[in-house]
Amino acid sequence: MSSYGKLVEVVEAIKGDVEKAETGNKAATGRVRKGMQEIKTIAQDIRKEMLELRDK
Repeated sequence: MSSYGKLVEVVEAIKGDVEKAETGNKAATGRVRKGMQEIKTIAQDIRKEMLELRDK
């Protein structure tokens, strides 16, 4: 799976937890923070891939 596909998958996976966190569910806020960290890592990987494509 491409990095972009993984990014979309993670965003979709935490969508429900974001909604729960907004209503005050404290456990959901932790899951959202963990998901956001994963999104950050994947986004950095995508950025590296794009730089490699540009420099070819």
